[in-house]
Order: sequence, then C-alpha cells, then structure tokens
Amino acid sequence: MPKRFSSVVGRSFGDGVRDAIRSTGLTQRQIARLLDWEEAKVSDLVRGKGGVTEVEVAMLLGLCRVEPEEARRLLALFRETRKNGFLVFPEDGIPDQVRSLVEQERLANEITMWSMNLIPGPLQIPGYIRALIERSVRAKTVNVEEIIAAKTARQGIFHYSRQFVFYLHEVALRLPVGGEAVMRDQLLHLLAMGNRLYITVRVVPTALGAHAGLSGSFRLLRYEKYEPVVFTETENSSLFVEDKATIDTYVDVLKLLDRQALDAEQSRELITSILA
Repeated sequence: MPKRFSSVVGRSFGDGVRDAIRSTGLTQRQIARLLDWEEAKVSDLVRGKGGVTEVEVAMLLGLCRVEPEEARRLLALFRETRKNGFLVFPEDGIPDQVRSLVEQERLANEITMWSMNLIPGPLQIPGYIRALIERSVRAKTVNVEEIIAAKTARQGIFHYSRQFVFYLHEVALRLPVGGEAVMRDQLLHLLAMGNRLYITVRVVPTALGAHAGLSGSFRLLRYEKYEPVVFTETENSSLFVEDKATIDTYVDVLKLLDRQALDAEQSRELITSILA
C-alpha cells in the first residue's frame, strides 16, 4: 500500500484534538452529536485532514474545555501551512524538545541522525547534557534539571522494533564536553548502545577532511504509513521539512556519508582507542 501524505503539523494538530476529546470522557460520536456534526467530520479532524473552519475548531475546543494556552497552540497549528514544512519556536528555548518532535519520534519506525559536532541527542548521558546546557546562552533562563529529565526520558524511543542509525564526526568524540570523567562515561555509553542490534553508530573520521555533512546536523524520520520527514534545528528554532525534493537531497547526503564513514566495527575500534 502506498504511503499517504500527512504533514507533521497536521498530525500534531490531530493528536491535540484527540487528546482534548479524550479528556472529556466522551466518544467522537457523542462529541459530533453535541456539535450537530457528522461523526466523519470529527474523525477527519483528529486525523489532521481539515474540512472544518477555524470557528468550528474553536467550538470543539470550547466544548472540550481546553485550557487557553493549549487552545492557542492548536489554533496556531490549524492555521499553519501543510505543504512544505513546519517552523517551530519552542517556548522553553530548547529546539529539540519541541512537542511535535517528541510526537514524531514516537511514530517513526526508522530514525537516522547526522551530528557534526556533538554526540547525537538520544545517545547523550545526563552529565553530558548538563555540560552542554551550562555552557549555552540558555543557562540562566531554563531549568537545567527539568531539561535533563525530559531529554533522558525521550531515550525511551529505543526499542528493538525500530531501527536507529547514528552518523557522527570524530570531532564529537574528542570534544571534551563536561571534562574527562564525563566524556569517558559518555563514550562507554556510546559503545554500550552500539551493541544493540537495532542501533548502528558510524563515525566520519577527521582524516577524511571535507565530507558530505558539512551543511549541518539533521535527523531523518521514516514511517510505515507516512512519507519521511527531516528535522533540523538552530539556536532558538526548529524546522520540519516535508517536500520531496528537499527530502531527496538529505537522503543523498546520507548515502554519501554511508560511503565516507567508518563501518560499525571500525567506528567501535576508534571510540575504544580514544578511551584507551
């Protein structure tokens, strides 16, 4: 069966509406009856397919007694374009902690990441995360412990039913984030995670010089039912890219990195040599 196009913003909006309906204890059929809608209209809404006006969305959110902040978020999602991408400015200032990314990681069955300067986020240990935050411009404006807890909890995405491939540059292995003790624990954790059959760690060596990933870090999320999505981030924003031409470009980058990176065993030997 061909995959159907369903945008990130559409799925995020639909998930929010589904949660709002669930919080009432009512079924979609009961909600439709109260609004004098066809049940199919509610069904399309929770699938992010649209077919309603903004006023009708507001009516549903009011019926479900959605809190104002969440209602504003859902209405903003409803207004977003659903064709080429989804730009997000996270309220807590941490791009990779945006709610939509967490939701999409939960749906993806294959996640491939390229990280140019740092250990990939899902593989970071608490001490490493803390050191990154404390040296960032956000250090005085965020709750460090909450962010560490949230990032650590997201590592629950690791499961044998999914596939994970992490490409990272050798620079990330040698950058002394948090000091010698933290980096030793971080590299040991990287080796341990790489032992799992569904996780592959590949290192692009410094000796290679210029490489395919110089434009920056990103992650590619693939799904069983939907078209793939690329997630990129800057200092205070993040972007989901969904148009086919751009996705194809990122896939080509990964194909080149696959040829340029050390294989999994060679990568493991390099990490072990750094530890030694």
